[in-house]
Amino acid sequence: MSLYALLAAAPSPGAADSLDEAAERAGNAAGWVEENWSTWLNTGLRIVLIAAIAIVLRYLIRRALTNLIDRMNRSAQAVEGTALGGLLVNAERRRQRSEAIGSVLRSVTSFLILGTAALMILGAFQINLAPLLASAGVAGVALGFGARNLVTDFLSGVFMILEDQYGVGDSIDAGVASGEVIEVGLRVTKLRGDNGEIWYVRNGEVKRIGNLSQGWSTAGVDVTVRPAEDLELVRKAIAEAGETMTKEEPWSERLWGPVEVLGLDAVLLDSMTVRVMAKTMPGKSLGVERELRWRIKQALDAAGIRMIGVVPAQPDAATADPTASMAAPSAYASATSPQSLAATPIAPPNLSK
Repeated sequence: MSLYALLAAAPSPGAADSLDEAAERAGNAAGWVEENWSTWLNTGLRIVLIAAIAIVLRYLIRRALTNLIDRMNRSAQAVEGTALGGLLVNAERRRQRSEAIGSVLRSVTSFLILGTAALMILGAFQINLAPLLASAGVAGVALGFGARNLVTDFLSGVFMILEDQYGVGDSIDAGVASGEVIEVGLRVTKLRGDNGEIWYVRNGEVKRIGNLSQGWSTAGVDVTVRPAEDLELVRKAIAEAGETMTKEEPWSERLWGPVEVLGLDAVLLDSMTVRVMAKTMPGKSLGVERELRWRIKQALDAAGIRMIGVVPAQPDAATADPTASMAAPSAYASATSPQSLAATPIAPPNLSK
């Protein structure tokens, strides 16, 4: 082997320095990893534990809420179709209300659990959360001012559903519109008016609500008869008509109490008004009033009692005054009367003379 080859094979001082430096860096890196691996492992395990607990907790709470909503719907379906169910339970109303409440609760639960878990994970990375929370607070205030109408509508809808102020199938007067509720949302309520039109009412604009379908309704009928009629006979006829109505279907379910004759509501020279009232199923008062008027009219006609507005009986032709249909004599019938002379036209003057 030549001398040149031996010199080329021998390590140079620069290469030895590079190897030593690389070995030193590798040792430093290994030492740094050895010193911090426990911190990394602790942080990683903490993050995994936080995420796992958040996911499991969110799943359990959402499942519990879903089971609760399903149980509410099953309890409503259990009595649907019965007399009690027809009076107290509206399946569609209960379903929409329960779904809306469940959606709100699930969304709030997910936001709180996942938001808390995210903040805890950021804290595990030793990130200062104070600027982040301050920025989120400022953004929340700006969003609240910018979208205050949307926030107002949403919060009003939530409280309307939670308090069960109205539901699907109810007849309500919301001030800005009135009609039958066909859909209840968190932001907008849909009403069908008396003429079939559909009103979209923002929940935040509703200042007062008159629910005509909750509790019970009152059917009131005024019976106006002549002052010469026998009051006891009038009372008896109306009471019999109401009693017969309460025993027949479907009025026996719509009437929640007996038909009561309250007495005289007004007494005039040519008429007197008898007030009749009955407690009915919510939203059924108009139909009950129409049927009650029909039956009272038939009962009064059968008893020979005439109501105000009936055409009076015509007098007998044998006893009628024969001069009643004759017209009074006119002053214009005589040609020599002053009225006839005054109405005679003036003759034109004779221009031929």
